[in-house]
Amino acid sequence: MSSQNAIGVFDSGLGGLSAVKEFIRALPNEKIIYFGDTGRVPYGTRSRDTIKKYALQDARFLLRHNVKMIVAACGTVSSVAGDLLEESLPVPYTGVVNPTAYTAVRKTRNGKIGVIGTAATVGSHSYKLRLQKLDAGVEVFEKACPLFVPLVENGIIHRDDQITRLVVRRYMSELKDSGVDTVILGCTHFPLLREAISDFMGDGVELVDSGFETAGYAAKVLREQGLLNSDTTPKTPEFFVSDTPEGFENVAGLFLGRDMEHTVTQIDIEQY
Repeated sequence: MSSQNAIGVFDSGLGGLSAVKEFIRALPNEKIIYFGDTGRVPYGTRSRDTIKKYALQDARFLLRHNVKMIVAACGTVSSVAGDLLEESLPVPYTGVVNPTAYTAVRKTRNGKIGVIGTAATVGSHSYKLRLQKLDAGVEVFEKACPLFVPLVENGIIHRDDQITRLVVRRYMSELKDSGVDTVILGCTHFPLLREAISDFMGDGVELVDSGFETAGYAAKVLREQGLLNSDTTPKTPEFFVSDTPEGFENVAGLFLGRDMEHTVTQIDIEQY
């Protein structure tokens, strides 16, 4: 396996682009190939078997591009299919759960950690199990926030938007009342709502961004395995989707924090 090969990143839709932003920042010498399964989003409401099937297809697509590492930048896939991917892939793999849980345990001061994610992520209790394995003394408070994903994908994310504030209050009130001092943003869509969530939760609550933590962890794995790319030539990310690319650029610009000038290619994921 060559250090020149790309890092493959996939997600159920566009949320994983918030992780791609962090990868570009943390690993500027690396080429990123991103697949967003926009034709089958959301994964968070699907059965465990369906999520596993989709995750394997997504990974097989990326393997066709000779990637040196695969990242499931998706809380749902990481929670439901992470073990399956780790066992079956011929390249290093990481999801978002382990790196994020590790940071949350390090950051909490009162031992009360909140986890927000899709229904599938929260239903799997993957973050809770991992957190309590790292520190049996922590209390974990979980909350499914299914409306956050469509808010983000429709660009309704501003901290002063009435709809955003209402939905944040609806979902986050229980966690605020429970006294958590750390909240895991357990879906890669959720960092785009960071300001609104932070406004509601208050300054004393630390928000842990799964995309940021995963990029740092991936860099560590590649360094340890001698797979970091030392070639400083600028790399252009490649983007693939399973539904029409129209509209992708606008939403992708939100996630990446910059204008999308890259080509987006539609592929048939069912053939993988």
